[in-house]
Amino acid sequence: MFKNLLMKIFGPRVVKTTAGELAEMFGLELQGNPNEPIRGIAPIADAKSGQLAFYSTERNSNAFKILPIEVLKNTKATVILLQPEQIKNAPKGATLLITDSPRGNIVKILGEIYREKPRFGVSYFSVVERGVFFRKKRSVYIGQFATVERGAVLEEGVKIYPGAYIARNVVIRANTIVQSGAHIENATIGADCVINANAVIGKDGFGYTRQNGKNVFIPHVGRVVLGDRVSVGANSCIDRGAMTDTVVGDGTKIDNLCQIAHGVVIGKECFLASGVGIAGGAVIGDRVLLGGHTGVSNGIHIGDDAEVGANSGVFRNISSGEKWMGMPAGPGIEFFRHYAWVKKQINKEAK
Repeated sequence: MFKNLLMKIFGPRVVKTTAGELAEMFGLELQGNPNEPIRGIAPIADAKSGQLAFYSTERNSNAFKILPIEVLKNTKATVILLQPEQIKNAPKGATLLITDSPRGNIVKILGEIYREKPRFGVSYFSVVERGVFFRKKRSVYIGQFATVERGAVLEEGVKIYPGAYIARNVVIRANTIVQSGAHIENATIGADCVINANAVIGKDGFGYTRQNGKNVFIPHVGRVVLGDRVSVGANSCIDRGAMTDTVVGDGTKIDNLCQIAHGVVIGKECFLASGVGIAGGAVIGDRVLLGGHTGVSNGIHIGDDAEVGANSGVFRNISSGEKWMGMPAGPGIEFFRHYAWVKKQINKEAK
């Protein structure tokens, strides 16, 4: 009882909805009570009465594990999102939302059930200089102690959270969210992006030349250009280009604590896991996956659909579709051969 009360007070806000409303909203087939209220979403093994859960046998990637069918049969969830072939295994009395892709639809339902309460208006405690250009000011939110300098362009639906800094001549497209503490200058940010807390975008890169035995800084005049639907993780840094722009393509997702240096070009729909570092001038193709703590040397080219395993160091170009790993990185099969040989030698020594 006390735990439930705490969840209501401090837990995520749940938007009131019913199974029937979700079915209509997302084009799902309904079997059961359309008026069944949904008070939250939980994993199917942990779900309680009043909650929605999902069960799927989809294999979108190797990361997804298929749970035993007993988990579905024994769930206490009131509403279950599942595939047509699993209807026979659902508990009696449960309301079912039926779709060929429960994994795809649960993402949409999560966004609806836990959507944030709309925020609008400019806080009295923010600093918004004269000369900031708003496309539709009434749709914009600027929180306490945020700063927006003159010459910045904020399009419709932009949200700037408390303590963020937007420098002059920054352009932020429609419905982008800039979280607390983020710092943006010398940049154009696309629509529907998320810039997470304390990310730094558009500062000078690590560009120096040695003259007369001294390190001399190279002035940077490029910008950062993010496409639409880009996510930049907390405490990640994207440097402006020295003479050309640093570019990140549409739909690319950058995890926390990543470093993207000056003049890097990253394609569309890429994934960069936490701790990735990309040196200046590297070119990353479309749909590339870089595992955690991967380092990419300057000027390297990585082709479309390539994958690099975690903790790898990339010092050679990678062709499209290849899977590399290791330090220094090489083709995956080569890495495992080396590993097997080393392990064999260790076992010999042990004997």
